Amino acid sequence: MTKKLPELLCPAGDMDRLDTALLYGADACYLGGKKHSLRASSGGFDWEELEVACSKAHAKNASIYYTLNILPHEKHLAGVQESLEHLAESSVDGIIIADPGVLRMARRIAPNKSIHLSTQANTSNSEAVGFWHDLGIERVNLARELGAHAISQLTKAYPTMEFEVFVQGAMCLALSGRCLLSSWMSQRPANLGECTHPCRFEYKGLTVQDMRLTVEEGMREGPTWDVTHEGPHSAFWAPEDLCLVKYMRWFCQNNVASLKIEGRMKTPSYVAHVVDVYRTAIDDVAAKQFRYDEYIRELQNTASRNLSTGFFLPKGHRKSVPPLPKKDCTPIVAKLVQKESDSKWQIAVRSPFRADKPVQIMVPGLKRPVLPVGSFQLENHRGEAVDTVHPGMFGFIRCESEHFAEGLFLRS
Repeated sequence: MTKKLPELLCPAGDMDRLDTALLYGADACYLGGKKHSLRASSGGFDWEELEVACSKAHAKNASIYYTLNILPHEKHLAGVQESLEHLAESSVDGIIIADPGVLRMARRIAPNKSIHLSTQANTSNSEAVGFWHDLGIERVNLARELGAHAISQLTKAYPTMEFEVFVQGAMCLALSGRCLLSSWMSQRPANLGECTHPCRFEYKGLTVQDMRLTVEEGMREGPTWDVTHEGPHSAFWAPEDLCLVKYMRWFCQNNVASLKIEGRMKTPSYVAHVVDVYRTAIDDVAAKQFRYDEYIRELQNTASRNLSTGFFLPKGHRKSVPPLPKKDCTPIVAKLVQKESDSKWQIAVRSPFRADKPVQIMVPGLKRPVLPVGSFQLENHRGEAVDTVHPGMFGFIRCESEHFAEGLFLRS
């Protein structure tokens, strides 16, 4: 029997990111409201926008999951109840929850909605899966600290449960994201969606300028940790980013229902790159082909930190790939907004866009047709021919290309 391919679940911090994720091949998108979703700064969707998002997704046979995964204090429960009342009448396909109290409320207020368990619940064993199953959970996003062997054990122990696994994106310094750094330093609780990401800040030693500190743990011989501080400041707390694209075949063979990409705070450009890679990789597995070198270079092109296998592989086998050097990157320069005439398109400019450099069109499926210099012309917002259009502006590109379509990104 042929195994069903995993769902590709992608972040949608706002409508622009949702449109991008759907265009580049998301099977489902997770999003939140203006509060209660662990991403207070992502913009989010009001109730009217949520219905628009559901309509857009359903038109493409994609699903929408709403994140209500804060760990609320007593004072937040009235707001949670209000959100659940709206969700009960909404078109969302599922609600993502972490807190047992919120789950209890959801079962009472929105019994018609599928409930998915957030990774914040730190589910890491079969008894915990069974506990949540008995409470009506239909899908479990497993703890990020689990490796391939542990994930496989759980999918075999509970073949009727849907399992979701993060495969790409930022990793939290704390256990399943339950971090107190932001609360302590900024009075902005991470578990209420207000994380200021102090683990990503750059710090300096006040008594040293440059250092490399290697420490040894008391009960074992050899180096345990290296802390490197170079230049004026260093982000020495920051974990590497997760990247499991190499293991798509494994996920397809091990009854994982959904592969999740982190990044509701990321740019639409990032979403385009990453969704395109994972959509293509999953489809390539189905077609019995695989192009790992192409996938990883695309991901390196948009990475800001090393790309790591995290806890997926056992210690001693973990892999880490650095981002591309800046000189080798091909940044996004513009997004095609709408067609003005047969050969003229309005563009939203993201980076300096010059007419003296060739341009790649980011066509879904990792297709990257190139527009040679001289095959296109740039115009500013007034329709005047220019050599360069600048970020933050709208402009126009004149070009005869069969590959142009609304929403696609251009790189140069």
